[in-house]
Amino acid sequence: MPSETSSSYKSVFAARRRRLADKLGGPALIISGLARARNYRANRYPFRAESHFLYFVGKALEGAALVVRPDGSILYAEPPDPEEALWTGPQPTLEQLATELGLEVRPIDELRLEEPTATLPSADAETAFLQSDLLGRDIVPASGPELEGIDLALADAVIELRLVHDHAALTEMRAAAAVTERAHRAGMRATRPGLREAAIVGAMDAEIVGAGCTHAYQPIVTREGEVLHDERHHRLLEAGDLLLADVGAESPGGWASDVTRTWPVSGQYSGSQRAVYEVVLASQLAAIDAVRPGVRYRDVHRVAGKKLLEGLVALGLFHGDVEELYARGAAALFFPHGIGHLLGLDVHDLEDLGDRAGYAPGRARSQNFGDRYLRLDRDLVSGMVVTIEPGYYRIPYLLERPEEVGELESALDRRVLAELADVRGIRIEDDVLVTDTGAEVLTGSIPKAPADVEAAMRAA
Repeated sequence: MPSETSSSYKSVFAARRRRLADKLGGPALIISGLARARNYRANRYPFRAESHFLYFVGKALEGAALVVRPDGSILYAEPPDPEEALWTGPQPTLEQLATELGLEVRPIDELRLEEPTATLPSADAETAFLQSDLLGRDIVPASGPELEGIDLALADAVIELRLVHDHAALTEMRAAAAVTERAHRAGMRATRPGLREAAIVGAMDAEIVGAGCTHAYQPIVTREGEVLHDERHHRLLEAGDLLLADVGAESPGGWASDVTRTWPVSGQYSGSQRAVYEVVLASQLAAIDAVRPGVRYRDVHRVAGKKLLEGLVALGLFHGDVEELYARGAAALFFPHGIGHLLGLDVHDLEDLGDRAGYAPGRARSQNFGDRYLRLDRDLVSGMVVTIEPGYYRIPYLLERPEEVGELESALDRRVLAELADVRGIRIEDDVLVTDTGAEVLTGSIPKAPADVEAAMRAA
């Protein structure tokens, strides 16, 4: 990403604001948000500006508001408090901000919006209160498909702009991917029996923080890979374990990476672990190969599920025709989540706008077991970035409950399942850019072939 003082930096955000203004018939208010207190007011969580604000301004300013109008944009911000400089050091004046951002900047107290003004939602109550105060009307905190209290025309305009990434955004995402690569390689090198999961988190965290980045989401580094969102890191690693690491860096500008790798704690996959791992990898590679402009993302999901089933049938875990098994929901018994999601300024990009962002007009979530958790159902367009992340999970909640297995019991070979007992969970995830002709894997240099993973674990 260009430096904040460069003319190219200013032009990127000016162009984004102009494109938004061109789509709107009236003014729009986009706020940065407020830091949240941790138990008491002075102990705050690190401030992270609202993603929509970052997209159009590019700087994390707490308590600021951007007004976009057809005739131009104005940023309203808090003037620096001289006394606060004692604790935080000198802060830029509004005049300095204006020069840095190439944008007219006024004190926040001067913001007065008498005409109807479109706004975007915040799930945070304090931020919603700030919106209400600035607009002089109630704004209900909301996220998800209901999208209470927001202007849908503004939401649709922002979705259209942010679905396709410009060069500046992709530069940031490539930078985040490079840091994520270093983090995963560090985690692989650090892993050995007898350590706690937290030690591997620490090794990966050192690379991310040392690069001036933050985590794009709470790290998942676990020997219990069958727990899809396991954020605990307290367990000891044993020689027969697989370690699933879902860790991604967020660039200083707020752009995310999202990568999962699964490696053997001992440094070498067992026969059964390698066999299942190669099934998951084949599923991922088939899904990536299906990514290209015009392809429906749901179809990419189904390619992955069918390829996974093909491998599980070859292992003897399932018996029957792959197409028929998929129609009966067999893939979801071991791969219950969707193939991935949008990626950008958030790890699940635009999900604060709910399924309005993830699902194309006229499409709704399927009620089928294998499809109902799919976060994205749009036709792919060049410039989109999506994750591709199939997995295999031995989940007791699904496999030990007759009401979940249902009629698939007759097709499932429990003897083979027992032989695969040392495989609790495997996920392989990459960040994939849709190009004019196909796909580019932004995180493809992170080892994932079994031999490459084992070699990376031995690296000095």
